[in-house]
Amino acid sequence: MGARVTLSFAVEEPPRRWRMEEEDVPETPLHDAVIRLLMLILQRWAETSERSALVARNLGCRWDPEDARVGIDPDVALIEPAPPEADALTTLRVWREDHAPPRIAIEVVSHQNPRKDYLDAPLRCARLGVEELWVFDPTLAGPEDTGGPHRLQVWRQQANGEGPHMSRVYAGDGPARSNVLEAWLILTDDRRRLRIADDETGERWWPTGEEAERAAREQERAAREQERERASRLEAKLRSLGVDPDDVTS
Repeated sequence: MGARVTLSFAVEEPPRRWRMEEEDVPETPLHDAVIRLLMLILQRWAETSERSALVARNLGCRWDPEDARVGIDPDVALIEPAPPEADALTTLRVWREDHAPPRIAIEVVSHQNPRKDYLDAPLRCARLGVEELWVFDPTLAGPEDTGGPHRLQVWRQQANGEGPHMSRVYAGDGPARSNVLEAWLILTDDRRRLRIADDETGERWWPTGEEAERAAREQERAAREQERERASRLEAKLRSLGVDPDDVTS
């Protein structure tokens, strides 16, 4: 048995370099839950539709080969087709032929820096080549001097002879149309969650993988229950006619 080694350090006043900057402050549980739900929904959609698509969180998306620090890290990005090294991808470089820009970028407004999501994200997404940007502000933390806050905004890339340009095509409480997905964006859970549906009324949700499995199990249970009820009614009918059900089934 080797010798035991004990290390000890004196705890001193934390140096300035330990201080967390505004952008380093952890996101709220609500912010994380909204992002996680959207990712699970989009991942199942990509899998069931057998699309070559990558759903990524906080992926560095860059457009300037001369300066790889210039870009945006969307809360969620839907990239189609998926880059060849999707599982190991750390940075999307759209100047590469096999790195397509995100078709959809999603920003969930941060209470630390809401102006970034309201003002900066559309400009950066336009430059990156994003087709559609969703900005979701569940707590209405956005700035009022921009005409907001708005719980949901949808921006789309527009043809413009002067260069990349995004226009806001929707701002409000939903539902809003996503042209990329050919679906509707619906606010749920007291307008604190953003979901996707086939219809404007939100009756045909896009489920997560877990929700789809749970629904399938419930359908199987309901089908078995219906079969038992059908067999029970048939047995009762036979008995009323003076027929022993065992004689019929034997």
